[in-house]
Amino acid sequence: MKNITMGSTGITVPQNGFGALPIQRVSLDEAVKILRRAYEGGMRFFDTARAYSDSEEKLGAAFGDGWLNREDIVITTKTAAKTPEAFWKDLETSLNNLKTDYIDVYQFHLMGQCWKPGDGTGMYECMLEAKKQGKIRHIGGTAHKIGIAEELAASGLYETIQYPMSYLAEDREIELIKTCNRNNIGFICMKGLAGGLITNSRAAMAFAAQFDGLVPIWGIQKMSELEEWLSYMDDTPTMDEEITAFIEKERQELKGEFCRGCGYCMPCTVGIQINNCNRMSLMLRRAPSAGWLSEQWQKEMEKIEECINCGACLKKCPYELDIPNLLKKNLEDYRNVLAGKVSVK
Repeated sequence: MKNITMGSTGITVPQNGFGALPIQRVSLDEAVKILRRAYEGGMRFFDTARAYSDSEEKLGAAFGDGWLNREDIVITTKTAAKTPEAFWKDLETSLNNLKTDYIDVYQFHLMGQCWKPGDGTGMYECMLEAKKQGKIRHIGGTAHKIGIAEELAASGLYETIQYPMSYLAEDREIELIKTCNRNNIGFICMKGLAGGLITNSRAAMAFAAQFDGLVPIWGIQKMSELEEWLSYMDDTPTMDEEITAFIEKERQELKGEFCRGCGYCMPCTVGIQINNCNRMSLMLRRAPSAGWLSEQWQKEMEKIEECINCGACLKKCPYELDIPNLLKKNLEDYRNVLAGKVSVK
């Protein structure tokens, strides 16, 4: 496993980071065990967010109170604040939850615009003041829309950028990595498994390992998942002919519009679980589970019929997907699977 220096931050860590969103779904004791095992296994980069319910608190429980030397790990978190008042409230809450005096990289979460000094919002000025006070060390931004990410990369204002990146990426997205490298910006790679659609971790790791300046953050909530990623510390996959051919096949299969399951479209006006229903066809085939065909999920899928085409989800989808039509296509396919007209085995 090679070490990566994240642009002008000077932060150097193994190219194998921990995405702490999923640990909000496990108990505190289990989360602490997983996080400490990640550290013991060689991971040094841990990413969370104020929006991830108790994820920050679990990181604080694992690494605070002198369990390790604070300088031995990198902790990044995020604020979804849209006002200076909310910014400072989030920052103080995060510092308290994480049991730390500083945050290595503080990021604006799911940015809808590139905050800049003098833009009238005061948001970027908050970052500068927090850095001056020593409460944060570096300024970052996260985006799901490529245009916003490109603006962040070109602005010269952000030391890191976090953006979805997997081996399903298009040429324009790959170019974003190169732009960050040219501009000395660290690249934090989220959704390296495309929201669960990618099930070959070796191929995902090999893809990420091609790039300098990029640290992938794998979403982990089980010890078995963690051990899989830790196995690559000593045996890092590379883009050989077999993996390259596999990735090309995957890209052809998933070419076009598909839902990453991020959930930013929710809540739905009529209660549809959009983030799962909108990719049910792919999940039945790529992550097969009898659970998807349970009575509960049949009821959830039938809620698609109640869609009132209000357009709320369309405004919130960072990938600008045609959600109502995708839902209908998924429902039609789901019914065919249930009726035995289509096999997913």
